[in-house]
Amino acid sequence: MKIEVDTHAHTLVSGHAYNTIREMAQAASAAGLKGLALTEHAPEMPGSTNLFYFQNLKVVPREMYGVRLLLGTELNILDETGAVDLPRNVIRSLDLVIASIHILCFPENCTREAVTRAYIGAMENPYIDIIGHPDDGRFPVDYERLVKTAGRTGTLLEVNNSFLRPVGFRQNTKENAVEMLRLCKKHGVMVTLGTDSHVDATLGDYAYAEEVLREVDFPEELVANATYERLMSVLKHNRYVQGCCERSEQ
Repeated sequence: MKIEVDTHAHTLVSGHAYNTIREMAQAASAAGLKGLALTEHAPEMPGSTNLFYFQNLKVVPREMYGVRLLLGTELNILDETGAVDLPRNVIRSLDLVIASIHILCFPENCTREAVTRAYIGAMENPYIDIIGHPDDGRFPVDYERLVKTAGRTGTLLEVNNSFLRPVGFRQNTKENAVEMLRLCKKHGVMVTLGTDSHVDATLGDYAYAEEVLREVDFPEELVANATYERLMSVLKHNRYVQGCCERSEQ
């Protein structure tokens, strides 16, 4: 399967990644990508950047080396209500928004019900496009409810290539990804493949994610970032921002 846009990557701004915007764009071009989403960790992630960085992204060119850049964030889901760590007016101004649960930013010893509610709360936010790495077994989730809510809200569920590496420290990621994908296939819910690259060398490499898709015989038409045009047409962000602009003009 050809993937035209990597929807999850980080630059050194995130604090524990290793390349600049320009270096990542150049590597994306070399990998044959048409688009690249740079989704820096939001402020509650230790070592990451601050609010002002996200407020000033308008100054950055949206194309480098022939690659279209989507400049956004990976928000931290903070509690079971789905609260996140950037204000809505800032989230709305970005090109693409992921919301994820991270061990450093979410309560420990969380229950399946609490995690499920947290994801559902985040998906109800009209400017959150993607739920990042929902296959992390350290945060158990009701996948039936997750998938159905994703379909209802138009939120994409991520298949995270980095989390699927055999040497990864997350729990049961492949088994959970298989379960999620089978339900997405059953209910016609779209997913996106992200490398979660923290270094330029891994951009555009979806080997582990593609293996899981083949195991499930997952249909290409439900992979949102298979083409740039398909991704842009299904992003929640674009629909809501455009709708707000149209209403304000009336």
